[in-house]
Amino acid sequence: MPDGTILIADDDSAIRTVLNQALGRAGYNVRTTGTAAGLWRWVAAGDGNLVITDVVLPDENGFDLIPRIKRLRPDLPVVVMSAQNTILTAITAAERGAFDYLPKPFDLKELTAVVQRALAGPQVKRPQVEEENAEGLPLIGRSPAMQEIYRVIARLTQTDLTVMIMGESGTGKELVARALHDYGKRRHGPFVAVNMAAIPKELVESELFGHERGAFTGATNRGIGRFEQAEGGTLFLDEIGDMPLDAQTRLLRVLQQGEYTTVGGRTPIRTDVRIIAATNRDLRQLIQQGLFREDLYYRLNVVPLRLPPLRERVEDIADLVRHFLRKAQDEGLPAKHLDGDALDILRRHRWPGNVRELENLIRRLAVLHSGDTIPAAIVAGELKEPVKPASADDGEEPPSLGAAVERHLTKYFSGHGDRLPPPGLYDRVLQEIERPLLSICLAATRGNQIRAAHLLGLNRNTLRKKIRDLGLEVIRGLKTD
Repeated sequence: MPDGTILIADDDSAIRTVLNQALGRAGYNVRTTGTAAGLWRWVAAGDGNLVITDVVLPDENGFDLIPRIKRLRPDLPVVVMSAQNTILTAITAAERGAFDYLPKPFDLKELTAVVQRALAGPQVKRPQVEEENAEGLPLIGRSPAMQEIYRVIARLTQTDLTVMIMGESGTGKELVARALHDYGKRRHGPFVAVNMAAIPKELVESELFGHERGAFTGATNRGIGRFEQAEGGTLFLDEIGDMPLDAQTRLLRVLQQGEYTTVGGRTPIRTDVRIIAATNRDLRQLIQQGLFREDLYYRLNVVPLRLPPLRERVEDIADLVRHFLRKAQDEGLPAKHLDGDALDILRRHRWPGNVRELENLIRRLAVLHSGDTIPAAIVAGELKEPVKPASADDGEEPPSLGAAVERHLTKYFSGHGDRLPPPGLYDRVLQEIERPLLSICLAATRGNQIRAAHLLGLNRNTLRKKIRDLGLEVIRGLKTD
C-alpha cells in the first residue's frame, strides 16, 4: 500500500471530492481544504508528505505560497494545478520550485503517476530566475499538445541539454528555442540564431566557426564566427538538415570535445555554448541518403521536441487570433474582432503555413478591413474558400482524401528519382495518416476516449493501444475512464 499523506488545496469542492476519492482509492491519506490559510496551517504543523494546490485560491495565490513552503519545509514536494494553461504558468511553477505542473482539466491516472514520483525520493531544488519580460513570450495555446510543450520547456530551462526541435515550417521552432534560452541558466548570455538554409554552403563553416586572415580569397581580416558570438549563451541552428557534411564534421567535434578551430586556424578554441537545433525535414531519411551524419544526429537529438502543426491543435486558433489582433492594435490599428462564422472557417482551414500563415492573415485583415467586426465572407475570400455553415460538413467524410494521399505519394516517389524509397513505406504512411487523425478526433471530443472511439468506429481498447503505440499525449477532464 502507498504510504503518505497528501494535502490538497482547491476552492472547487467538486475537484476536492474527486481527488479525495481517487487518491484515497489508491491508498493515500488525503486532507482537503478550500483556502491557502487552511493548507498553510497543516504545512506549518509539519503535516503531510505532499502538497497539491491550485494557483487561484480565494485568500492567496498558490504561486506565492510555494516559496513559503520551501523555506519552512524544503523537502516537501508541491504539485501545482491550474486552469490558466499558458507556458508562463508552467515556467513559473518550475521557477518557484514546484515538483510538477498539471493543467486543468487533467487525467487522474497522470495525476496519480505524478504523486507516485513526488513521494518516491528527494527533491532537487530549482534555481530561481527573474520574471522580466514574462508577458512578451508569444507561445499561445491551451490544447493538450501545447500543454505538453510547455511542461517540457519548463523542465528543460534549468539544464544545458542539447535539444532537437522538430516541426513544420511556421510552427514556432525559434520561439521555443528563445523560451529555452530566456528562461534558462544562460539567459544573461547572448542568443544567436543561424538559419542553415539561408547561408551559401561554401560559407557555412566560416559563418559558424570564423576564419583567419588569408584563409580563403577575400579573407582580408579575421572573421568572428557565430560560436564566438554565442559564447556563454545559446546557439540556435535552424534548418540543421541543410548543413553541409564538412560543417557537420566540425559541429560534431564541438559536441564531443567542446572545442573547434577557425577556418584556416590551427589552435583549438574552447567553447561554452548550448546548442539547440531545429528542422522541418526527416533527418533519418537524410541519414539513409548519406546527407546527414548519423553520429551527429544522436549528439543533437538528446532531447527531441516535436511541435504540432496548427491543424493538430485547431482549438488554439481563437486564442491565437485574439493575440494577433491585440498585437495589431498595439501597433496602432483599430480594435477588431472576428465573428463566430469566421472563426469556424479558420478552424476548417488546413494551414499549410501553420501559425505564421495565420498571423499573416490576421495582420492583413486588420489592415485592409475597415469594420470593427471581420465577417466570414471576408475571411473566406482571403483564404479562397467557399463560405458554408459549420454544420454543412457534419457527418461527411473529408473530401478527396484518397486523391490527396495519391498526390503526396506520387511526389514522394518522384523525389527519389530512379531509386525506390527505403523499405517500411506502408507503416510510415499509415502512421502519418493515423497520428493526425487520432489527434484531431481526440481534440474534437476534448480527450474523451469513449466518444473518440465511437467517432472513429474503433473498439475503445484498440484506440487506447494506438494512443500508447503512437505516443500521443491525452489530457482529459476529471474522469477515470
